[in-house]
Amino acid sequence: MSTLQSVSSILHELERTLQGIQPNEIDELAHQILTAETIFIAGAGRSGLMMRAFAMRLMHMGLRVYVVGETITPGITQGDLLLVGSGSGETKSLTAMASKAKSTGASVAAITIVSESTLGILSSTVVRIPASTKESTSGSSSQPMGSLFEQTLLLLLDTVVLSLMEIKKLQGTTMFRNHANLE
Repeated sequence: MSTLQSVSSILHELERTLQGIQPNEIDELAHQILTAETIFIAGAGRSGLMMRAFAMRLMHMGLRVYVVGETITPGITQGDLLLVGSGSGETKSLTAMASKAKSTGASVAAITIVSESTLGILSSTVVRIPASTKESTSGSSSQPMGSLFEQTLLLLLDTVVLSLMEIKKLQGTTMFRNHANLE
């Protein structure tokens, strides 16, 4: 397959997968983010990188957000939101975080492939990405492992940013004021 054919295939997979996400689930996630006192973001591996990128955008929007596991991350409490991205919804460290957050009275939201997973069950809000897990051999993607989920996750989260910007009436120029400027 040529490079252009690969690009076309990936874009087609992304479009098909994004169109399969339920808009009401995205709206509910945006509502949870806006009503949380503090937002905690978690994910593992490449999914974790996508989640970190989202945390950065939330910070640019002026929201109080932390990435779980960083040295300056405070404890989670009632009124807070833990948002976890996990394809399988079964990553032990992430399900343990969700269980702990729930026990403190915090809300838990998940973006996952498997709504019925441990993470999905622990979450009050679930956004389901209709992709195959990295262990699956279903053939729904020409890409290896969890690439389709991870790419869709990033685009989905950028869509959430646009929704939040519209709700909060924010412009990119306003957000840029919160961009790092120490370089």
